[in-house]
Amino acid sequence: MRLTGMQTLGPEGFEEGDMALVDGRIAHNGEGRAVDLTGLWVLPGMIDLHGDGFERHIAPRRGALKDLSPGLHAADAELASSGITTAMLAQFFSWEGGMRGPDFAERFAAALRDEPGLLTDMKLQLRLETHLLEEYARFEALVASSGARYVVFNDHVPHDALAKGRRPPRLTGQALKAGRNPETHHALLQALHDHRDAVPEAVTALASRLAAKGVFLGSHDDNTAAERAQWRGRGAALAEFPETHEAAAAAHAAGDAVVLGAPNVVRGNSHKGNVSATDLLRDGIGDAIASDYHYPAMRQAVVRLVAENIMPFEEAWRLVSEGPARVLGLTDRGRIEIGKRADLVVMDPKTGRIGATFVAGRIAYMAGPIAARFLS
Repeated sequence: MRLTGMQTLGPEGFEEGDMALVDGRIAHNGEGRAVDLTGLWVLPGMIDLHGDGFERHIAPRRGALKDLSPGLHAADAELASSGITTAMLAQFFSWEGGMRGPDFAERFAAALRDEPGLLTDMKLQLRLETHLLEEYARFEALVASSGARYVVFNDHVPHDALAKGRRPPRLTGQALKAGRNPETHHALLQALHDHRDAVPEAVTALASRLAAKGVFLGSHDDNTAAERAQWRGRGAALAEFPETHEAAAAAHAAGDAVVLGAPNVVRGNSHKGNVSATDLLRDGIGDAIASDYHYPAMRQAVVRLVAENIMPFEEAWRLVSEGPARVLGLTDRGRIEIGKRADLVVMDPKTGRIGATFVAGRIAYMAGPIAARFLS
């Protein structure tokens, strides 16, 4: 196939010129039918560094679906229609249980590894709850068996409440999702909190073992500069969704990658009262924007950054394409250049709507007037 007449977002900005898709890559010339895309934009496919929006497809109701295959294909379709060509699926390995527990994590990793026919490049990110000390060996085994190359460390234990002897927030709801009664769940949380002094040494050793095997490491929800420095010392060179300007600025100053949440950008603030991702970007802090929990928010975040005059479209789009590729070391994608993977998005600049998505030169999504260009 040859694409003609469009404006293409290249490394130096928008440029005019044709391109060919040959064996899944971008080429100067190639055989095949020419498709006239005059008046449209061709953009690098978006790369999502962290998203758990797939959960609503995998299990729309607790325990409702036993076969994960239809849910994986539904998530695949949403990713493609959102212009996301590479997606890190953020799967918990957590005391929270249910679809965030170790049993489900193992099941999901196997399903993703073995599922045929997925159109987007769906990769596994594993999120370890650091206080789950007794499951570290099991987690390492899962990293090895799944081929996961990206691990993020979380701590969602409600330490403040437990330290004061109070009932943790959302206890009953969490217990039900985990299949436990509230008393059992409370006792588990208390035990995790009581063993907190053993966590730093254990997680440092685990991070060292994972890094030695080439696993990319990140931390989640850093709150202070000291906390970010601690994770950096363990080899976690990425800060996901820092909660404060202090933590984000410290990461940026040290050369760590900072990943911000697209929903935060779209709203203009955090729904949890954390630092505004938009404010961080105004200050020049942020290497990539991730979907977090809503895949369409990545495109919406770009639109808002442009509308608020925070940055031009070209710069904003790089936060969802070239930036994420650089963070993860994905040198074969993220930019439109000869020889790179043909991961492309076709957009109508007048409406901002995505009309076609290509992954390695294959059609993953196509609809509306843009689809008519390809079918005529």
